[in-house]
Amino acid sequence: MATSQQPRAAVASGTVWSDRRIENIIGNLLRTGVSVSALIVFCGGVIYLFRHAGSPADYRTFHGEPADLKTVPGIIRDAFTLEGRGLIQLGLLVLIATPVVRVAFSIWGFAAEHDRMYVIFTIIVLATLLYSLLGSGSAF
Repeated sequence: MATSQQPRAAVASGTVWSDRRIENIIGNLLRTGVSVSALIVFCGGVIYLFRHAGSPADYRTFHGEPADLKTVPGIIRDAFTLEGRGLIQLGLLVLIATPVVRVAFSIWGFAAEHDRMYVIFTIIVLATLLYSLLGSGSAF
């Protein structure tokens, strides 16, 4: 039961959800996502430099990304085979996914607080984010 001291709290499964608690969870989620992303990119960079440290740089011709690093399945495949570039790309995908997961969690948090207006607004934001990331259909 919500008390007058906690006007925006909701009881779900015996747990009181308040704005402060949800903000703390979202903050931890963002910190964790950025930290995991940085760790993955760092590991990928170390592997890449270890394998390609002696390779001469050729700046006369431009070499774009390989085709397998332009799709999510290709990035995941390269990351699981411990390719340096694949791990770097995976770390960047985790970094991009972090705020998307934050918005998705916010929907759940607003729903736990029974705040329908913010649930609707946040669903619109999530749909816009997902459309901008996946709408072209070229990522998969």
